[in-house]
Amino acid sequence: MTAIIRVRMSTADAHYGGNLVDGAKILQLFGDVATELLIRHDGDEGLFRAYDNIEFLAPVYAGDFIEVTGEIVEVGRTSRKMVFVAKKVITARPDINDSAADVLEEPIIVCKASGTCVVPLEKQRKR
Repeated sequence: MTAIIRVRMSTADAHYGGNLVDGAKILQLFGDVATELLIRHDGDEGLFRAYDNIEFLAPVYAGDFIEVTGEIVEVGRTSRKMVFVAKKVITARPDINDSAADVLEEPIIVCKASGTCVVPLEKQRKR
C-alpha cells in the first residue's frame, strides 16, 4: 500500500538563510503520508512510534515542489513498518527572477526515511 502527496514549499516553510527549508518540514510531510497509510490500512490515524533511519540528501528551498511517497512494507499485530521518499520535482529559480521555476526532468531525492507506526488493537477497524 502506498500514498503520495505533492506540496509547494512556501516562504513560510523557509527557516534558514537563502530560503532554505528546515528538514523537520519534510518529516512533517512523512507524518502526513503515514497518517493516510494508517487510515487506509486500519481505519485509524495511529501514532508514529519512531524513525529508525533518516537521510537528508539535498537542500529544499521555498518555491520547490516536493513529492512525498510512503509505503507500508511490513505489518505486525499493531506495528506498521514504513518507508518514505521525498523528491524535488520542480525547483525554484530565483537566479532568473523571483517567480521562475523549472520542472525537473529527473526528480531529485531530497530525503529518505524509514520508521514504525502503531495502531492499538482496539482502534483497528479493518482486518
